[in-house]
Amino acid sequence: MKADKTPRVRTDLELLPIQQGNKQFILIRDHLGLVEEGKAVPLQLYELITLLDGTNTVRDLQMVLMRQRGGVLVGIDEVEALLAHLDESFLLDTERYQRAKNNIVAQFTERSARPCSHCGRSYPAQPTDLVNKLDDILRIQSPFPKPAGKPVALVAPHIDLSVGSRVYASAYQWLKHASPSKVVVLGVGHQIRDALFCLTKKDFETPLGVIETDRDSVEKLWGAGREVISPNDFAHKAEHSVEFQVIFLQHLFQGKSFCIIPILCGPLMTCLPAYNRVAYRQTAKTFLTTLAEILRDGSQETLLIAGVDFSHIGLKFGHDKPATYLQGQTERHDQELLKALSERKTDAFWEESIRARDQFNVCGFSAMACLSEVLPLAKGQVLGYEIWHEQPTRSAVSFAAVGFTAT
Repeated sequence: MKADKTPRVRTDLELLPIQQGNKQFILIRDHLGLVEEGKAVPLQLYELITLLDGTNTVRDLQMVLMRQRGGVLVGIDEVEALLAHLDESFLLDTERYQRAKNNIVAQFTERSARPCSHCGRSYPAQPTDLVNKLDDILRIQSPFPKPAGKPVALVAPHIDLSVGSRVYASAYQWLKHASPSKVVVLGVGHQIRDALFCLTKKDFETPLGVIETDRDSVEKLWGAGREVISPNDFAHKAEHSVEFQVIFLQHLFQGKSFCIIPILCGPLMTCLPAYNRVAYRQTAKTFLTTLAEILRDGSQETLLIAGVDFSHIGLKFGHDKPATYLQGQTERHDQELLKALSERKTDAFWEESIRARDQFNVCGFSAMACLSEVLPLAKGQVLGYEIWHEQPTRSAVSFAAVGFTAT
């Protein structure tokens, strides 16, 4: 590699600080599965990796290594060997990585059904064990009385089932009073970078069976919003935010026939000309209009679910202070969002996010923004809210449940 080359690290990796004994490392997670499971790098190497943004040359990296080593001479060949190792580990955005990625995308595209990606990891792979786990979660919360109006929408968590069990229980105990024939499931496209939405026609396979996707509705949405939709459905492959809702729906409505419309919502800050509601409505107008029409179709009972989490705070999520320091601010921000969302005050919902400049990393904002635009007249009720602390990383995630009934 020439000294003036500017290597670039992949932008689709998840980098998480972890502690092993007295030493700190950065754990690397790869949704493609190309990077070895459990691979972690020391902080000094991580510092170098963060410089691989396509602007620093091999010569620049040589200078960084020399400073790290107290001025000891480092040859270009050593830098090249290090970069070659990173490439072999699929950490760099190179031709080798692109070929491997394209092969994985092509294999997934050819499938007619999406296999469960988190069974056997986040929840049991055996049907009986999964039923028992879901029953245990639901028993945490006593059944809600039948709502005065018909349930039309639900905001539920997508955090790990065991962590969010109490709020999951509140969400899906409340939903027991629904009887949908179609469910629009809005998830968070954690791996989407350059599209507002990602659709798939694939059916969803879980240990509890196969749920069909309403392909006709997906076609309508694709035709209406092609310019704001990801060109392929690969973001669905390892995404859990829809999958977790599907297993609850299968369990809750077992024996009943229903189909789903799975939609992943991408990042608004990077996909809109300006971060505000007007820009969102203008950019996604035809997609949102078509989705609203699907929800208003009186020929069948259609339910809308958003699988979201709220704030992500602490060292793990890019803050320079631990979650405990930020918790008060975070809770106030979350409560303002929940109040505006449940009261259907969409302008206020956006204004709170703009005020906070998304400093609390509310990963479900895009899905909730979509829900707010397409949901018919409805009344919201906050069903639960919690913050979970991950002590080893001094970080935390908040999550909530909101039920909406027709008015």
